[in-house]
Amino acid sequence: MPGFIKPQLATLRSKAPSGPDWIHEIKYDGYRIQLHLDHGTAKAFTRNGLNWVKRFSTIAGAFDISGQAIIDGEVVVVHEGRTNFSELQAELARGNQDRLLYYAFDLLWLDGQDIRKAPQLERKAMLQGLFDAYQLEPPVVFSEHVTGDGQQLFEHAAKLHYEGIISKRTDAPYRSERGEAWLKVKTTHKGSFPVVGFIKDPTGVAALYLGKQDGNQLVYMGKVGTGWNRTTSAKIRKALDSVISPKSKLSKPLRKPKATWVEPVFTAEIEYRDLTSEGLLRASSFKGISKK
Repeated sequence: MPGFIKPQLATLRSKAPSGPDWIHEIKYDGYRIQLHLDHGTAKAFTRNGLNWVKRFSTIAGAFDISGQAIIDGEVVVVHEGRTNFSELQAELARGNQDRLLYYAFDLLWLDGQDIRKAPQLERKAMLQGLFDAYQLEPPVVFSEHVTGDGQQLFEHAAKLHYEGIISKRTDAPYRSERGEAWLKVKTTHKGSFPVVGFIKDPTGVAALYLGKQDGNQLVYMGKVGTGWNRTTSAKIRKALDSVISPKSKLSKPLRKPKATWVEPVFTAEIEYRDLTSEGLLRASSFKGISKK
């Protein structure tokens, strides 16, 4: 068997492809893991080639097969009906494996044969055959796919607050690079959040602290530090300097030593991936600011 194989990566696109030449899978929000199974022994490589098999020993043990296989997939935790990276990190930090699932989506090696040159659809059929032959069950799961209209699947994924989808050419081999054979389309959410504070930089702001009105409570929603240029940063700073407050207006005290607190009279328009398990914005980006 070969050692660690650099993973194939997807290119970001704004719209999913369609037609019979493409299959589409849900994009999982977890850790990319390449499992190497060799007659009862196992390795679990991260996308950077680190062997984390001790952390994922339950998953490795669930692949109870007699021969050899190299499988590409994603370790996840499902929380409230969808994969949640923050919950996965929390589980790993506690050393727990009970909630971990492994979604297998590609097969690179099987019983002495390198099958990376085989078409994508053929590799997935062989992976499905492996699951069927050994009656594999959770925590290992075969990643299902649909053929044809990727945009329709993407729209369903967005409604369910999934991270997005991956579209793959049915006839393409597995290549250890970022290319056009795998495309990813990510969902984003938009919202308006009152600015409750900021971190200064020499000419503007380095980050904004955001809140959300929840009944009569102003709760903390996290911070945003991207999405503006120097000119916009300076304009934001000028606006916020006019409404500086001696203390935070959040309903619950928050220790942020670098914060300059402000009256929550300005609202930031934010794009974000989703919310963390703590209810904070994840992968947020600034889009604009306005006065209430």
